[in-house]
Amino acid sequence: MLENKKQYIHAKGKLLLSSEYIVLDGALALALPTSKGQTFTFENVADPEVISWKSFDEKKQIWFKGNFSMKNFEAIKTSDSDVSNRLTQILNVCRELNHSFLKDGKGVAVESHLTFPKNWGLGTSSTLIYSVAKWAEVDAFVLLEKTFGGSGYDIACAGAEKNILYSKKDGIVEWSNCEFDPLFKDQLYFIFLGKKQNSREGISHYRKMDKTDNLVAEFSFFTKKILACSHFYEFENLLEQHENLVSTTLHLQKVKDLYFKDYWGSVKSLGAWGGDFVLATSDGSKNDTKRYFKERGFDVFLKYEDLILP
Repeated sequence: MLENKKQYIHAKGKLLLSSEYIVLDGALALALPTSKGQTFTFENVADPEVISWKSFDEKKQIWFKGNFSMKNFEAIKTSDSDVSNRLTQILNVCRELNHSFLKDGKGVAVESHLTFPKNWGLGTSSTLIYSVAKWAEVDAFVLLEKTFGGSGYDIACAGAEKNILYSKKDGIVEWSNCEFDPLFKDQLYFIFLGKKQNSREGISHYRKMDKTDNLVAEFSFFTKKILACSHFYEFENLLEQHENLVSTTLHLQKVKDLYFKDYWGSVKSLGAWGGDFVLATSDGSKNDTKRYFKERGFDVFLKYEDLILP
């Protein structure tokens, strides 16, 4: 625990390249930690009764602030009751998992700083869970399970140094660093759709779907093929096959069919379908590709290297 000093924790954002949804049932997934993330500072303060919390966006503007009781973590003052209720829940679970958490009689000032816009869907929640778990000295995957839920690949990304292969089978998390540095990465782009997607709603939809017995094996196969792929057009073909299979499984339209039917390359959803970022491939110039998406109202256009760790 803190002893009259600041503790800094940085957590990376995330993008899921393969096995979205099916990762929940044990499929092997390829996940990409992002260079953008969230940094937390935890510092002891004189007031022993209070946790003072301030959260800043990428423009250094406060988007949340609140004071919490050290006894039960209930909000004393808050700018957003939904956020403070969630923080109360997270802190109480931390104390369930570590009975000595914040029982040293010291108050704490918490600051968080995002380096990506909150609505980008890169992991505002996962970076929070990872960082608070490290601070509280509890298992981040258990904390996630008892709060937000989900597969946990985003928690693994938060602390990863490289791209990762991730799976969760029978509640047991397994992940490892992997080398995914495609030779054609200058032909890969990330486009933000501007439609924040609720991951829990997407998971609920997936859970209701009838699924074939070999679905997990099929998506694990795709992940291995994508990881090993060294040719651009083969990569495009794998992405399109992957999109087709997810579309068939979820009974949802592919993002390319919805918005980009006349686009010359592949467009793949990343994570929950229906919002946040997509990956676009292009065998044309960057300027032509950027112009295509800009003309359709999609202004957040990032090169692969703008977002993914080298």
